[in-house]
Amino acid sequence: MQSTTRVALDAMGGDNAPAEVVKGAVDAVNKRNDIKIFLVGQKVPVERELSLYTYPKEQIEIVDAPEVIEMAEPPVMAIRRKKQSSIVVGMNMVKNKEADAFVSAGSSGAVLVGGQVIVGRIKGIQRPPLAPLIPTERGVSLLIDCGANVDARAEHLVQFAKMGSIYMEHVVGVKNPKVALVNIGAEEEKGNALVKETMPLLRECTDINFVGSIEARDIPKGDADVIVCEAFTGNVILKLYEGLSSTLIGVIKKGLMSTLKSKIGAALALPALKNTLKSFDATEYGGAPLLGLNGLVVKTHGSSKAKEITNSVFQCVTFKEKEINDKIKEYIINKPAD
Repeated sequence: MQSTTRVALDAMGGDNAPAEVVKGAVDAVNKRNDIKIFLVGQKVPVERELSLYTYPKEQIEIVDAPEVIEMAEPPVMAIRRKKQSSIVVGMNMVKNKEADAFVSAGSSGAVLVGGQVIVGRIKGIQRPPLAPLIPTERGVSLLIDCGANVDARAEHLVQFAKMGSIYMEHVVGVKNPKVALVNIGAEEEKGNALVKETMPLLRECTDINFVGSIEARDIPKGDADVIVCEAFTGNVILKLYEGLSSTLIGVIKKGLMSTLKSKIGAALALPALKNTLKSFDATEYGGAPLLGLNGLVVKTHGSSKAKEITNSVFQCVTFKEKEINDKIKEYIINKPAD
């Protein structure tokens, strides 16, 4: 019997809410019948957007949440005070097993705080990391952490490496994924204090395929499947990656349209070019899961359009089907120490 994945979707989160969030939800249920989406947000505007579409009515339900946590609000205070906000209501649905996952393009700080305070960490997990998939020459790699733990310790990075390996193997399908630690050189003696402390700990791990250091320039080549770092470094890598990708795409398009000859060449090369550029489109891979929680929380870009929302919902289905949380509990908590 087909299992249904229940996703609580923050209808008020992000720059393009609720319009793009609702469209993403509709696109998701129109493509798959094994999804139930709860649009969590202010009832009237959400209903207004939903009325524009045709979709299987039994697959989308509105959950009224009259309050909205704004991007600039202090996260801890917002979570405590705005109990009827879309983020808090959606998180509580996951906590109470009314939903299998929560997806939001809203305040990153509120999502991170809510994930830990409301949904809660798996016992034994010290710091849940954000882990987005990033495109590479060889497919995708997992960048962990990209924004949740700026002041991480060495033992946190070891857990990140193990959780990242589980995700890449069971969600992405990479057998024995290569794990690397972000560094400023390949030599063992290089790096800051955190890297130097983490390196020997990762080398001692027999349950991951640790391959040593990786420099930033080698990340786009796909030299490792799991890229481990603390959140400050990871966020810089992610933002540079996204900015450079969009800039290059813009420059290429401008160059192809600059002359008549280039336009003719562009017309001939367009199918191949579209496929290539599509592989470097971050929206194809959904959002960043906050790994190590008692339920799935996925953070998408604040500027997310419908396509990224849809793919984030599909990401939740895979996460549930592959029982990632159960594997993290078994692999990290119950496994004997190295």
